Order: sequence, then structure tokens, then C-alpha cells
Amino acid sequence: MVLPPGVYRADHVGSFLRPKPILDAREKLDTQSISLDSLRAIEDEHISTVVQSQIANGLQSVTDGEFRRAWFHIDFLQHLAGVERHGSLSSTNVTSHGVTPPKIVVSGKLGHPNAIQVEDYKFVEGEVAKIPWNKEGKKKVTTKVCIPSPTMVHFRGGRDAISTEAYPELDPDFFDDLVKVYQEEIADLYQAGCRFVQLDDTNLAYLCDEGMRAEAAKRHGVEDPQALTKQYAKLINRAVANRPKDMIIGIHLCRGNFRSQWFAEGGYEPVAETLFKELDVDVYFLEYDDARSGDFTPLRFLPEDKIVVLGVMSSKKAGLDDKEDVKRRLREAAGYCPRGLEQLCLSHQCGFSSTVEGNDLSEEEQWAKVRLEVEIAKEVWGEDLSI
Repeated sequence: MVLPPGVYRADHVGSFLRPKPILDAREKLDTQSISLDSLRAIEDEHISTVVQSQIANGLQSVTDGEFRRAWFHIDFLQHLAGVERHGSLSSTNVTSHGVTPPKIVVSGKLGHPNAIQVEDYKFVEGEVAKIPWNKEGKKKVTTKVCIPSPTMVHFRGGRDAISTEAYPELDPDFFDDLVKVYQEEIADLYQAGCRFVQLDDTNLAYLCDEGMRAEAAKRHGVEDPQALTKQYAKLINRAVANRPKDMIIGIHLCRGNFRSQWFAEGGYEPVAETLFKELDVDVYFLEYDDARSGDFTPLRFLPEDKIVVLGVMSSKKAGLDDKEDVKRRLREAAGYCPRGLEQLCLSHQCGFSSTVEGNDLSEEEQWAKVRLEVEIAKEVWGEDLSI
């Protein structure tokens, strides 16, 4: 089975630990000690370095490490017209560090006045362009853009976080506008040259957690939380429906990743059939680093033409994963896939820094984990990680 362009046997979710100069610069920006332009210049310098580091350590899917973000979702969503950051979520899932995620509210009509990720994409692509092409005249790497799933505008706040003046009824007006802004952003990225977009979605994973399913049903006024799963599949499908055939769409499911802490648990079974049979994406990046994510039986729903990047390695802990255990789990998962190992790739369960704080490990430990991943992938699938 040929992998979709931009998907590799050793892959990753997108974020990396922020270098200290970026953290320091963000603090200075908060106190107005430096300008936004100065912060961006510092980000540029370190994004250039992290692009080189990804390639030097064996990765072929390249991102900006999410170095320009404090949160994986907020920094994108707040650029949409009608969206504001407002306080913190009221949640039973407060982190051990006493932090709750910022709350996103829709205070007016949704709009997409400007491209959000295009300039960031162009910068990374410019760095990638400096890398020599291979003997066949092809780029060795692919620039991937990660954006939050459209479900992130709806799930966490529910009806109470969406203006009744702007949207007296959510369906169809709110969802139509939400689809439109995503279609426009994806079109802008394609026009700029981007051919791989990854949607980061915690909500479909949260709907695997019994407690969170019950909370979500109450928050959204539905008897069966499965209705939300199907609604979100339709929402995502509409958001990506206009993508050209040569643009690859991936989706990453995660149960939380704040300073090595998680928020939800439960296997994929409650959402699996909808996830695999109804969602119109090319590749799934699935968290599977420990028992919280359940067993591999939900993979039985995987269609023959789809790929799963199996996150059986952990970005949450500093120590290296056991190589033989990773291989064993890959073989076990392959037993549920119609085409076996052909349909699988390897990654860590999530990024190394979904928020600016990062997980509890060092940069040296981070890259050691990446190198081990690449080593395992080559032993399992062979030297060419693009096939």
C-alpha cells in the first residue's frame, strides 16, 4: 500500500518543546517590554532551527513546532471574527498545576477576514526549500500545517458560549458559518502551496470517556452523546469537502497533553465506527501510549484505503520507550487492520508541547525519543519511510 503524500512511517503530531528564548520573549511581550515584531523575529530564528532539527533527527514531516502558539487551539481560533478568549473553562479536569484551559466564546458572527496560517506556512516552506532534493528530483520532506478542528469552537462551551443574538439557532446558521471559515482557510493554505493539513481534535477523544460523554450530553442538551459524534463527523466533512484531490487531511485525537498530564480516558469503541467509516480524512493520528486509550479492537472498522499513525510511544515521559514493546504493539494493532502493517505508521501519542509550557522532559530527551522512533520504524518497514 502506497502511503498518502506527506505521511511517513515515522511521523509526529507537530509540537516541540519551546526554546527558552521564546519563553522569555513571550514574558517580555506580556509586560510590553518587546514588540510583537521582535517576538516574531525570535520565533523565526528558532523555527529555522527546529526545522533543521526535525530533519537531522530523521523526520520527514516538518512543522514549525507550534512555536508561535501558547495553546494548540486558542492562538488559531482567536483570529476568527466573532471569536474571543474569555476567562477559563469551568471544568472538573483542572490540571495538577492549578490551570484550566482558556474559554473560547462566540460573541458575534463568525468570519475569516484574513488567512491565519499562510504566512507561518510560507516561512517553514522557505526553510524546507533550502534542503537539497533527492536524486529523483523530489523533496525529502513535507511541510505540515496543524490547526484545531472546527469542533473546538463548539464542544467545550456549548450553547452558553455562543451568542444568541448572533446565532438564535445553531443549526444551520452557526454551523454553516463555521464550515465556511474553515473552507476559506484551507483554500488559502492550498493556494499558498500547502498540501497537508492536520486537524487537532480533543473532543472526539473526550467522547470516549464515560464521564465526559455524560457531561457533554448535558451541556449540549442531547440524550445520546453519540449524536454529537455524528454531528462532528458531518461538521469536519463539510469543512474539508472542497479540498483539492492532492491535499491530504489528517486528524489527531488526544485526551489532553498539558505538562505531561492527561484529562480523559477510555477506548475508541464509542466513536470508532463513525470515526473510521464516516469521517472523510486520509490519515488518523491516534493516541495509544498506555491503557487509557483502550485496546486495538476499534481498528477493525478501519477502511482498506485509510492510514493510522499509531501513537504507541509517549511524549509525556522523559524515559525512552521499550523498542521491543513498541514493535509488539505495532504487530498487535496490525492484526485488526484489513491490510495489516501496511496501514500503520508510528508516532508519539501527541506533541511534546501542546501548550507553551511543554511536557516534563528536556530537549535532549525529546530528540532522543524521536531518533528511537525513526530507528524502530526503519526496522519494521525498511529504510524508505515514505512507502
